[in-house]
Amino acid sequence: MTSLGQFGPAARLVLLLTLVLGIGYPLVVTGVAQVAFGSQADGSLVRHGGKVVGSSLVGQAYDDPSYFQGRPSAAGDGYDPLSTSASNLGLDNPELVKQVKERRAAAVKADGTRPAHVAPDALLASGSGLDPQISPEYAAQQVARVARERGLSEARVRSLVAAHTKGRTLGFLGEPRVDLLELNLALDRVG
Repeated sequence: MTSLGQFGPAARLVLLLTLVLGIGYPLVVTGVAQVAFGSQADGSLVRHGGKVVGSSLVGQAYDDPSYFQGRPSAAGDGYDPLSTSASNLGLDNPELVKQVKERRAAAVKADGTRPAHVAPDALLASGSGLDPQISPEYAAQQVARVARERGLSEARVRSLVAAHTKGRTLGFLGEPRVDLLELNLALDRVG
C-alpha cells in the first residue's frame, strides 16, 4: 500500500479517536461526576444567603481585621486558582527570609503574638498557595483581635473556632485544621 493509500485509514482513525476520546469520554465522565458527585464536580461551592461566597477547597484573602486570616498565598496575586503553585524558594533564599520577617512582624502587630511564637502557617505559603484551612494554633493567635473587632467575648470566639476545627482524617492522617471560610461565615451569623 502506498503512503497516499494509508492516508484515508489514518484520517478515519484520527477522527474516530477524536470523537470517542476527545468528546465522548469527557462527556461521560462529566455526566457521571455531575450525577454521583454534583457538589464536588461544581467546585465544592459554599453559599451564604443564596450567594456563592467561596469554595471549601480554595482559600481566599480576608483583608478585614474582624475576620480570621488565612495562610499567605504564593498563587499569582494571592489565591488565584489559575496561578496555583509553590514559590519554590529555599529556606535560605533572601526573598523568602524577607517575606517571613515581614509576615512575622505583621502577625505580631495584628495579634500581639510574641515573635518566636507566631504559627508557621502565618509565615509560609502552602505548596498550592490555596489552602482553605489554618492550624488551630494560628486560629488561637487571632482570637483576641477578632473578638475585639467584633465586640464579642474571647470565649465566644474560641467556641466558634472549636466548632469549626476538624480532626485528623480517619483519626490519623494529616493534622487538625480550622475551616476558615465556615468559621468566618459563622462569625457573620453571630454578629
